[in-house]
Amino acid sequence: MDSAQQKALNALEPYVLLSKSATSPRSAVDLITQATSSPNTYVFAELLQTPNIQALRNASPEHAIYLTLLEIFSWGTWSDYQATPNLPSLSDAQSHKLRQLSLLTLSTSPYTLTYENLLSELSLPDIRALEDLVISNIYAGLLSAKLDTLAKRVDVSSVAPLRDLRPESLPEMVAVLDDWDKRCIEVLWEIEQQVREVRRKAEEVRARDIENERAFERAMENEGKDKGKAAGKRGARDTADREFGLADGGDEMDVDEGAGRGRPRATKRGGGRFVGIAKKLSG
Repeated sequence: MDSAQQKALNALEPYVLLSKSATSPRSAVDLITQATSSPNTYVFAELLQTPNIQALRNASPEHAIYLTLLEIFSWGTWSDYQATPNLPSLSDAQSHKLRQLSLLTLSTSPYTLTYENLLSELSLPDIRALEDLVISNIYAGLLSAKLDTLAKRVDVSSVAPLRDLRPESLPEMVAVLDDWDKRCIEVLWEIEQQVREVRRKAEEVRARDIENERAFERAMENEGKDKGKAAGKRGARDTADREFGLADGGDEMDVDEGAGRGRPRATKRGGGRFVGIAKKLSG
């Protein structure tokens, strides 16, 4: 709960307790006057709902108007007070408080915060009175704002949650909340669909990576087998060469010194693989 709201509720609590003993219309009227004049009371819903205060609705008109006045302090504005006939006159403290509360309501829209509009809505005589009212709201913790004297407007950044709801505003608020709930459900559904799509794509990428890794392993395995076969063939050929005396130098030339002094006779060993094998067999 906001600190300003808690402070206002604490200030109202004694009047709520006193309402239990305000069994006559006159005592209930006096209690309303005291509560709306107190400097720290800014919320009135709890007091308004008490049985003895609600009993004023069936009281004489001179007493019933105070119930209407309390309703204006709960959720109305200075303009509502002026537009409602036969209401009791306000003290200076009550007038100042109702203007403070009205400023909170007007602060919900930036278009109503010009000096010109505020002077009209709050029935203030001049800019100095308006600026003093805004400053009093700031010091009371009712709102956070700055005075833009050049643009002649009030820049409000936050407002304390001190205004009560009009009874007729509840159906509208429920409709707004229902619409917000539906939009939240739609957004959540869209987010879930996007999450599913991301997961599906991630699984596809993972499956491709696994398949590529397996294909690479098969390729490496096949390459190793091919190299082993090639090495086996070379080993068999070398064994055959050694067996038939054709290992190395099979194509070297021999000089037969006994062929005569005049011209040496050269013979080629291993003139070919099959020639060498034939000589071996014939010997």
